[in-house]
Amino acid sequence: MAAPVIATVLTLVVGSLLFATLGYDPLVTLQAFFIAPLNSLNGLSEWLLKASPLILIACGLAVGFRANVWNIGAEGQLIVGAIAACGVGLFYPNPESPILLPLMFLAGACGGMAWAAIPAFLRARMNTNEILVTLMLTYIATLLLSWLVHGPWRDPAGFNYPQTALLSAAAMFEPFDYAYRLNASVFITVVAVFLMWLFTDRSFLGYKMSVSGAAPLAARYAGFRESSAVWIGLLAGGAAAGVAGMAEVAGPLGQLSPQISPGYGFAAIIVAFIGRLNAFGIVLGGLLMSLLFLGGEAVQMNLGLSAALTRIFQGILLFFLLAADFFIFYRLRRIPEHA
Repeated sequence: MAAPVIATVLTLVVGSLLFATLGYDPLVTLQAFFIAPLNSLNGLSEWLLKASPLILIACGLAVGFRANVWNIGAEGQLIVGAIAACGVGLFYPNPESPILLPLMFLAGACGGMAWAAIPAFLRARMNTNEILVTLMLTYIATLLLSWLVHGPWRDPAGFNYPQTALLSAAAMFEPFDYAYRLNASVFITVVAVFLMWLFTDRSFLGYKMSVSGAAPLAARYAGFRESSAVWIGLLAGGAAAGVAGMAEVAGPLGQLSPQISPGYGFAAIIVAFIGRLNAFGIVLGGLLMSLLFLGGEAVQMNLGLSAALTRIFQGILLFFLLAADFFIFYRLRRIPEHA
């Protein structure tokens, strides 16, 4: 766990220099970015609310990453899961049915898995690069969402805004307190963390997935097919992302819009690596990444800084994480010249 700590410290140092270059007091700005957002119950609830989808998606992605199956398209899978769940919520015949929310949960998971099944099939059957396919499918999902909210699903009473009608009360998670947005969807994330820990650390299939990533030849010799790892890894990530999309629709938003995700699918990749692909490490990584989202909003409102600071901090953190890994796991060695 040395690399995440080193990367976090270096990110804070570079962030301080960045703020100083922009003409802001580094200590004041860092306090506004990382501490002030947590000074109230509303800030704490928003922190947990934003951490929930990040942790959930990262848990699903980590299953595949352990087997060297690189799902970079969780953002698209989240969007498709949100579309599927919202479709059920909008068009189910009985909008007050008690089974509506479970049906939306299943629709979200199936939507994300279906979107992830495309690169899984192409990788397993045609040996295509899942990194490129999952990434390109994200753009298709974004365009599909845009078409729906600007066209057939747009709320006719929504003053021409690109958004659907609000979901019924039966299609939404109950908030813990109506003064805050934190709701029961966080329990899905708690269960996902536990299930990921069981699968990766306590199951034989999870062990074989890890072996497939660390020693592919040994896994093949032991009879574990590479295609199985591909399917399991991508479908797990797709299901987690789809459920996260459903939780956004049925939770704080209550409707579908182009801003359904501020980039949770991409940020969750960083969360998975900060957590070292470990369930409980991912929880810590998700809380840190959530604070970056929350801090970016805080300094934008209070100090007038750009919202792009969140992505800048994410990029700096990822850069230092990869650099720290390189210098920890690899050594530069001089090779003597031969006469």
